[in-house]
Amino acid sequence: MIALTLPDISAYLQEDIGSGDITAAIIPETVQAEAVVITREAMVLCGRPWFDAVFKHLNADVAILWLAQEGDAVSAGTTLCNLSGSARSLLTGERTALNLLQTLSATATVAKQYADAVAGTGCKVLDTRKTIPGLRKAQKYAVACGGCYNHRIGLYDGILIKENHIIAAGSIASAVSLARQQSSVPVEVEVESLQEFQAASAAKPDRIMLDNFSLDDMLTAVAMNANGIELEASGNITLENIRGIAETGVDYISIGALTKNIRAIDLSMRINLVTA
Repeated sequence: MIALTLPDISAYLQEDIGSGDITAAIIPETVQAEAVVITREAMVLCGRPWFDAVFKHLNADVAILWLAQEGDAVSAGTTLCNLSGSARSLLTGERTALNLLQTLSATATVAKQYADAVAGTGCKVLDTRKTIPGLRKAQKYAVACGGCYNHRIGLYDGILIKENHIIAAGSIASAVSLARQQSSVPVEVEVESLQEFQAASAAKPDRIMLDNFSLDDMLTAVAMNANGIELEASGNITLENIRGIAETGVDYISIGALTKNIRAIDLSMRINLVTA
């Protein structure tokens, strides 16, 4: 799992609060409240550290009692946590905290669906760089919470040679050779045909990505893989077809939908007690 490093929560809050929460300001500063967060649908809980950080940034005295653990699968109607503290702080932080929690839980929930779909095959499901801007590391953390795995984090920690890189370098062999000279990080080559697969295999990268291969061509590539290079399938992967792809013998399947096609989990925060 990617190391958990919280971003600057103040940037998220500034986006919503701006010069001040003029609605929450109608509530006297002395008013205290208790609240609950409930999920209206089944989900995998992810994002507790971000949720906590929002309220702690606003008011260190806000207390949060979680009733489910990070990575837990919970059913619709489950109370996720109880909060207590300044009513103003709870009201001001509500939307930002829920936005983060619903987005990261959505990512983890989708990841679990894909992880469950390949269970027992030995194939690992990977994320991609198709993430929400500003939430790259958070979403990759959520992918791991859901039981899938991280591909490279960015352009700096892994080399993935694609069609345009190959054209610019002159050939697959030249691109791999130049990549080896450039860095010691893992080198991966994306190929779109069995002919390109043979050329890539001869160049001996660390991994070959089979982009939009048919099942038959994947099986052929697995059988041809005499050099024992890691194989990764990618392109048009769905919950309906992923099991068959995993069973071809590829080592990895990368799926952009883990992070880019998510639908936020339906969460609700309700104040249930107010004291002056």
